[in-house]
Amino acid sequence: MYPDVSLHINGQWTKGAEGKTEPVMNPATGEKIGSFACATKPDLDMALQAADDGFKVWKKTPADTRYKTLRKAADIIRSRADDIAKIMVQEQGKPLMEAKGETLLAGDIMDWFGEEARRTYGRVIPARGENIYQLVVKEPVGPVAAFTPWNFPINQAVRKVSAAIAAGCSIILKGPEDTPASCAELVKCYIEAGVPQGVLQLVYGNPAEISSYLIPHPVIRKITFTGSTPVGKQLASLAGLHMKRITMELGGHAPAIVFEDANVDQAVKVLFANKHRNAGQVCVAPTRFLVHEKVYGDFVQKYTESAKKLKVGDGLDKDTRMGPLVGPRRVDAMEAIVSDAVQKGAKIEAGGKRIGNKGSFFEPTVLTNINHDMKIMHEEPFGPLSPIMPFTSFDKVVEEANRLPYGLAAYAYTSSAKTAAAIGAAFESGMVSINHHGLALPEVPFGGVKDSGYGSEGGSEAIESYLNTKFISQLGL
Repeated sequence: MYPDVSLHINGQWTKGAEGKTEPVMNPATGEKIGSFACATKPDLDMALQAADDGFKVWKKTPADTRYKTLRKAADIIRSRADDIAKIMVQEQGKPLMEAKGETLLAGDIMDWFGEEARRTYGRVIPARGENIYQLVVKEPVGPVAAFTPWNFPINQAVRKVSAAIAAGCSIILKGPEDTPASCAELVKCYIEAGVPQGVLQLVYGNPAEISSYLIPHPVIRKITFTGSTPVGKQLASLAGLHMKRITMELGGHAPAIVFEDANVDQAVKVLFANKHRNAGQVCVAPTRFLVHEKVYGDFVQKYTESAKKLKVGDGLDKDTRMGPLVGPRRVDAMEAIVSDAVQKGAKIEAGGKRIGNKGSFFEPTVLTNINHDMKIMHEEPFGPLSPIMPFTSFDKVVEEANRLPYGLAAYAYTSSAKTAAAIGAAFESGMVSINHHGLALPEVPFGGVKDSGYGSEGGSEAIESYLNTKFISQLGL
């Protein structure tokens, strides 16, 4: 049973001041399964006032209390993982196994930030004179406006909300309209764990209208956004006009390099799995496959065999390993990218077209004979498309890996410690994983460079952008 989704403002679940709603569609069937409430200006005004009031209370709450609240929320979401996962599959499409994994990971992220609440240390700086105390203290930055995407409706929101709550901030979460119920279930866990009235608000609606109203508002002191680079740049420029603290986790186009001495079987296994997780709708998914010419043929053959075997279907089917794309617009985007590549000389080794006429399914697609005239080598496909290109030398492949303005994630496979060290240093990327997929754990940094954004949503770095640094110099009496 899919729930109708309400707003959460000042401790209350509400249908909104004007009662506006929008439908939620199941991407596996194309059918309406529910609706969500839309916030308008009166709702946003109430949310802003509540966040302002909530911050005044929460910033004075001891760090140990914030820690205990987050740990309790983690226990609650773990206990509901099965039910929440089923809701996520219905609205987002990913296989049930992936949805449950995302939900359980949320508990780990809550635990991590709960511990970080107790580690927001300052320091004492030795003074140049007698009887002078120089202190550095950390204080919450203030009410936060957070904007989260549909591809990981819990994973992206839980990082922002947990960091804000751990730091002592209040937060207005603008959840994803494609996948609203998962996000609402997450918010319920915080509320039932004891997050006070006004500390956490949840709204949905017209993204442009909400962001343009919240970001300049004087109550909001920090902006955090996960989404596309073009939208991120617009929001960052708006925040900059009003001197707001920002964290931006934006798009990517991750290179995946397979050197001639790599374990090809291992590279195919790991890269294929992570390319097709969430039907390729992942910002850190490997996107440009750059394979040394000596192992290129072997890699293409084995990768193509995996693509042809992959079970695509409804995420609630236990045999499904890749679900649908989030909606028809993404299927249209895949068709356009594949058509462009083929027109410019690409060869389809596997897939290349939508599946059936019901739902938003697209075949796992492998493309060879790639050149730089193709859109897929410049634009993030955000889907199950794998262009594979050969290379001949280290310098040439590094040039290709760093060619684009993106720098979120990068991957490499080699059996040489020297090559691993060299490519790790050469990548212009916020995250690098060599010979395995080791990204997005709660305790490690998560963020990009260049047009992929700035700031971190993981590790000890994540909470820093929710804190102000205050210096106090005191002469003893």
